[in-house]
Amino acid sequence: MMPASSESASALQGHLDTWVVIPLYNEASIIGDVVRQLRPVFTNVVCIDDGSSDGSGAVARAAGAHVVTHPINMGQGAALQTGFEYALERNADYVVTFDADGQHRVEDAEIMIGRARDENLAVVYGSRFLDDRTKPGILKKIVLKTAVTVTNWATHTRLTDAHNGLRVIRADALRRIKLKQDRMAHGTEIVVLLGRTGLPYAEQPVEVLYTDYSRAKGQSLLNSVNILIDLVIR
Repeated sequence: MMPASSESASALQGHLDTWVVIPLYNEASIIGDVVRQLRPVFTNVVCIDDGSSDGSGAVARAAGAHVVTHPINMGQGAALQTGFEYALERNADYVVTFDADGQHRVEDAEIMIGRARDENLAVVYGSRFLDDRTKPGILKKIVLKTAVTVTNWATHTRLTDAHNGLRVIRADALRRIKLKQDRMAHGTEIVVLLGRTGLPYAEQPVEVLYTDYSRAKGQSLLNSVNILIDLVIR
C-alpha cells in the first residue's frame, strides 16, 4: 500500500494542528449549520460569542464548537484576537478565520490550508476577485475595489481582496500580531500587521456566498461603505 501524503494524512486526522476561529454575534439561526459543516474537516472549531443575546453560543456548543464568551459586545476585531490567543494557547500551527453567517465554503478553507503547507506560506488570503464565481453586485464591487486600492497603498501589499474574512494564518505570523482595532478597522489592521512580519503570503480564489441572510446580517453595501470610510479617516 502506498503511504498517504502528509496532506491526506492531516485531512484524515481532522487537521488537528489547526483551529477555525469564528467571531459570533447573534447568529443562532445559522451557526449550528456552519459548525456542523466545518467539523468533518476541521476538528477544532472555536466560536467567540461576542455578547450575543439570542443564544448563539449555546447553539454553537451543541453543534460541537468550543465557545469562548465575551460578556458584552466588543466587536469583530476583539473577537478575532480572543480566538487567536485561544488557539495559540492550545499550540495551534494554523488558524483559519471564518465568518459565522455561512458565506464561506469549507472546501475553500481546506484548499487554503493545503496551499499554506505545500508552499510554506505564513498567510493565505481568500480573494473573491480572482475568479468569477462570486457575484457581489456592481456597487459593492466598486466599493470593495476602492477599499483594496487604499489598503494596498497604505500597507504596500498587493492584494485583490483585502476585506475577505476567510484567511489562513500560520502560528509564527499569529504570534507577531495583536489586533487593537475592535470593529471594522481590524480588516485593514490585520493586513498591515501581517505585512510587517515580512513572512510569505499568497491569495487563493474563493467563492463568497451572498445569501439573503448574509446580506441582511452585515454584507450590505452600507457595510462596505463603512469599511471605506474607516479606511479614509484613518
